[in-house]
Amino acid sequence: MTTPANTGTSAPTIPDPLVGQQLSTESSLSNWAGPYVTDMLGKGQALSETPYQAYMGPLTAGTSNLQDTAFQGVAGLTLPQNMGGYTPQSFTSAGTAQQYMNPYLQASLDPQLNEARRQAEISRMGDAARLTKAGAYGGSRQAIMESELNRNLMGKQADITGIGYNTAYDKAANQFNTEQGRAMEAQGLTNQYGLAALGKQAELGGVQRGIEGEGIAADYGQFKEERDYPYKQVQYQQSLLQGLPLATQSYSYQQPNPISSAGGTAGGLTALLKSLFP
Repeated sequence: MTTPANTGTSAPTIPDPLVGQQLSTESSLSNWAGPYVTDMLGKGQALSETPYQAYMGPLTAGTSNLQDTAFQGVAGLTLPQNMGGYTPQSFTSAGTAQQYMNPYLQASLDPQLNEARRQAEISRMGDAARLTKAGAYGGSRQAIMESELNRNLMGKQADITGIGYNTAYDKAANQFNTEQGRAMEAQGLTNQYGLAALGKQAELGGVQRGIEGEGIAADYGQFKEERDYPYKQVQYQQSLLQGLPLATQSYSYQQPNPISSAGGTAGGLTALLKSLFP
């Protein structure tokens, strides 16, 4: 017996004694949809059994030639061994000033000292000539004049020596300070270079890590796709069965009991007569 399908929900029905007890229910496709659905399921099953086709090409772009060159160049940088703080020296430390004094200082002072002595000798000879003419040569006056002349010569020589050494000391101090400033600047540039090299290495190291991480992520994604492929195929097969047009149903019934049928028939006639002739 074939009846239209009932898609709604209803209360349990009492078996009709005239029909018999229902044994089973079987659903089937509509005649118009059967060939199409059967063909679709066949194609779907064939597709679901297709082996996994892996992509064999590159999963990431990798590094460029310029990046490889930059990586090699930065990796070959040699960091300065003398990086660190700068400790200034003192010009007044023992032996420091002598290192910066002009080694030819005395050689530069000798001409001036010799010139002072020559001028003093010229003055002495002039005074002796005048004293000889005056008849006072060898007297106390000559002794006083030579004593004053020698005092002036020694004072002039002392001035020449003092000024020379003072100037040499000042120049030595200036040279020392200049070298200290240059050394401090050189230390700063060394530290700056070293820190810049470390920063560039860290920066390009991060780029390398990103490229490597991109490759690992792509490989892991490919692994998950291959791993989940069978499960997706099962889901795909299941989706082919959803929403199929199950328009008809077939019911199987048991042969009714004759006594029950008669009783049911008599009861039905009695009820009909009572309704017509109360």
